[in-house]
Amino acid sequence: MYKVAVIGDKDSILCFKALGVDVYTAVDGKEVKQIVKNLDDGKTGVIFLTEELASEIPEVIEKYKKKMVPAIILIPSNKGSLNIGMNEIDKNVEKAIGANIFK
Repeated sequence: MYKVAVIGDKDSILCFKALGVDVYTAVDGKEVKQIVKNLDDGKTGVIFLTEELASEIPEVIEKYKKKMVPAIILIPSNKGSLNIGMNEIDKNVEKAIGANIFK
């Protein structure tokens, strides 16, 4: 069974700890890159990452789009959404179905 992890600023991700998710705090893209590299161990299946930090490491996000595991899912931070995650979902739905059913 794969583990689930979440990476983000402390205020945005602390609540995930109550769900039994592995929680990793980071303040910049450099820290996120190292955490993601460490989690790419074959044991972690899903990494939730705040959109704010993901915007600092687009090359890493792009690399993991091509991999099945770990899947990186972008989530809003406590400051709100940048719509990066939703835009990716829209693109994937349109690619899979041929039309965006969410609009």
